[in-house]
Parts: sequence; C-alpha cells; structure tokens
Amino acid sequence: MEEMNVRKIKDYIVYTEGLEKTYKDNGLEVKAVRGIDLRLKSGEFTAVVGPSGSGKTTLLNIISGLDTATRGEVWLKGRLLSKMKKRELADFRRDNIGFIFQAYNLIPVLRVEENVEYIMLLQGVNKLERHKRVLEILDEVGLQGMGNRLPPKLSGGQQQRVAIARAMVSRPALILADEPTANLDSKTGGALLDMMKELNRKTGMTFLFSTHDNIVVERARRVITLQDGKILKDEVKER
Repeated sequence: MEEMNVRKIKDYIVYTEGLEKTYKDNGLEVKAVRGIDLRLKSGEFTAVVGPSGSGKTTLLNIISGLDTATRGEVWLKGRLLSKMKKRELADFRRDNIGFIFQAYNLIPVLRVEENVEYIMLLQGVNKLERHKRVLEILDEVGLQGMGNRLPPKLSGGQQQRVAIARAMVSRPALILADEPTANLDSKTGGALLDMMKELNRKTGMTFLFSTHDNIVVERARRVITLQDGKILKDEVKER
C-alpha cells in the first residue's frame, strides 16, 4: 500500500474498505454487507441504524474481528486485522475494544467488582490497580457501593451499567455497543445514553452503536443509515 494511504489510515480508529459479507442460508446466498467503506475518528459518538436484517450487527462483528468479511479489509488503530494470527487478534481485541451487548453478558456467579475487573485480570493488571480502576468506574456509572452484589440481584438498568463499566474500565480505544438499550425502558435507556455521552466527552473513547432505538439516534453526533447491507445515508449533526 502506498505510504500516503498508510498515513491516511492511521488517522482513523476504524477504517474499512469494500466490506462484503455473504452467508449461506439453506443453500441460498444472503448478502448481509455490500461494499461498505467506513471511517471513524477518535472520540466519535456514532450510531449505525437501519431495519432488522440491514447488516448492522454483522458490520460491528466484522469491525471487531469476531467475524470475517467475504471481501474487503478492516484496519483498527492502523492495524490490518486480516494479517493477524488468531491469538494476536484475540489479544488485540481484548486490549483495544470494549463490548456492550443488549443481553448484558455478565457472569452471574461473579460479583459486580469481579465482572468489571475480568478483562484487566486477563491483561495482567496488578490487583491494586484493578481495584482502584473498578472503584473509579463504578462511581462514574452510578454504582457506588454495589461492588459486592451479584448480577441477578440488580435491575436491568443496573446490569447494563455494570456492562458499560466492564467495557470501559480497561480504557480501550473503541466501544462497540450492539442494541444496548433493547431490554430497557425509555427512561432507563435515556439515562444510560446520557451517561455514555458524558463518559465519551470526558475520556475521548470512541463509541459505535448498532441500534434501531431513537433514544440512541437522538444522542448520536453522527448517524449512519444502512439498508440492504449498504450505507444509505451518513449524517453528522451540527453541534
């Protein structure tokens, strides 16, 4: 690749080129993503929207390296994912991406504090530093004093706050949130989005949402609309 293009790619947290994804469904080809070029700069707060089946979740999975494109490439922080071996990609994902899912994906037998610190444990962060960061992030997300509780004893909104804390505590460059408000009422969802927007402002972490929820769309600074696996619109709101 030309030196100019390499420099250009390094200006972005996420840089994709010609992404395509084709699945086989009962012998039929299904094109979930069709030639997507996406550029995300550091600190963005962006929502990918579109109807069910438009390719939102598939796109996020390809960007994270959880899925592979049929064609095209993904660079994260200037690194080409397709050139990484399986273990290298897993370590890179662990250290650079935080995930927030609609189903929370907390470990029910671990206390809140243990759920939040889990990624840092895998990263080899020492115990004192882990404890310090957990206390700080729980305070940020409004869960002070709840570190010893088990997830089943928390409300849906509280569990999603734990998931947000877990995603952010290791200070990744990118947060990927797949339908994070889907299981929440509008008041709780709105409060969580306001909290994430404030954390984005304070930390500079990049947020990319997959959603069909207007609560997210209203707060996003940039809205990318997918239809049939293609980018239909890409709009940046005036501040």
